[in-house]
Amino acid sequence: MNNKERFEQDLNVLLSRLIVGVEKEVADKLTALKDWLVKLQMENVVKINHSVMELVCAKHLILKGYEVQLEHRLSDILTCDLYSVKGYGNLIVEIETGFIPPEYALCPLTYTSARLASKIIRYSSFAGKFALGMPPHYVLPFPRTLAKPPRHRTAEEIAAIKKLCDMYYQNPPVTEEEICNARIQEIYIIDVDGAEAYEIDPQAYMRRALSRGLIFDYSQI
Repeated sequence: MNNKERFEQDLNVLLSRLIVGVEKEVADKLTALKDWLVKLQMENVVKINHSVMELVCAKHLILKGYEVQLEHRLSDILTCDLYSVKGYGNLIVEIETGFIPPEYALCPLTYTSARLASKIIRYSSFAGKFALGMPPHYVLPFPRTLAKPPRHRTAEEIAAIKKLCDMYYQNPPVTEEEICNARIQEIYIIDVDGAEAYEIDPQAYMRRALSRGLIFDYSQI
């Protein structure tokens, strides 16, 4: 069995779990999203560990009344993982698997914090609501400042986030105005094993992670 065949087989197995007990309309929407991911995998656009999380999160959003698209193009340089619309509002979810490129093996925490900050800043400008999706075994070390309402951010916090992002992302660089306006409203904990997703408030998530010692509070940003 080659990689493409294994990819489709894994998605079919997951889909069989996701459609248990749901209405036909929901099952049809999930099947269409699965087929879209298979098409993208044939074009070498997506990977299995990322795609399974997208599909689980998509079911959660569909059941909440959203119309969901996967790998949706927002601009010439940005494609989001999940683009969801309900009524006149939209929600964008970016999936984080925790992968660290080999070139950042000596600074994984700093690099990941910058990557998450950059995602929140860039993608939230296209969203009425922005969220990050993550597996239960991974802790998101995003800057705490971005979980606060924009009006509560100080000039020092904004400058610190810009400095962090500029270390890794300068094509194009994020602006202070973008940092001022960016915000993450939700976090989705995506349990692929159980084929379920759960929501948590970002500030509550950070407090819980810090209180349990799951992440080191190396910065106040």
